[in-house]
Amino acid sequence: MGSYYNIDAILTDAQKLPCTFELDVPGLGFVDGNAGADMKKGSQVSLPLWLGGYLALQPIGPSPIVNLDLPACLAPRVLNALKADPKTVDLRAQAAYFYELAARTLDLFEEDEIVEVLSETFKKRAGEIADHAHNAQGALGEGADFLRGLDEMERQLFRAAHDSSKMMRLWMGELKKKA
Repeated sequence: MGSYYNIDAILTDAQKLPCTFELDVPGLGFVDGNAGADMKKGSQVSLPLWLGGYLALQPIGPSPIVNLDLPACLAPRVLNALKADPKTVDLRAQAAYFYELAARTLDLFEEDEIVEVLSETFKKRAGEIADHAHNAQGALGEGADFLRGLDEMERQLFRAAHDSSKMMRLWMGELKKKA
């Protein structure tokens, strides 16, 4: 979990995860749109990550209150696309805070294969991001679609790489003037 004041952490924790209630909870039907009703065992609802994670880790008796499922952005369909060619997947369409959501979700699950896929995805996409950031025409033409699909962490990486490239060009220009 990020800092209490970190807006990215707050927005990540607000992402919804599919959950299944493992016991009846009186008066909690409003979560499912049934004000005044009870939440029945087996009910499937989407809860914010912060709440779903808390309820999954707080057992009442032998079982947790809810069981969490992986979010749609980590579904096998998406993971297969990432394995095939990570550069073609629009991560922003999956989740604006894709990597942060994946990291927070995988804190709750033991899914080594997903960790490996996401690690390889980030490495491959980071190289492409750096190429676009250092190329003056990188954000134009063929790279524009790729850049629109970056999640927030990748956008921050792009900005940092672009700014450092720009500063390097300025510094080199100043050295040439002095020489």
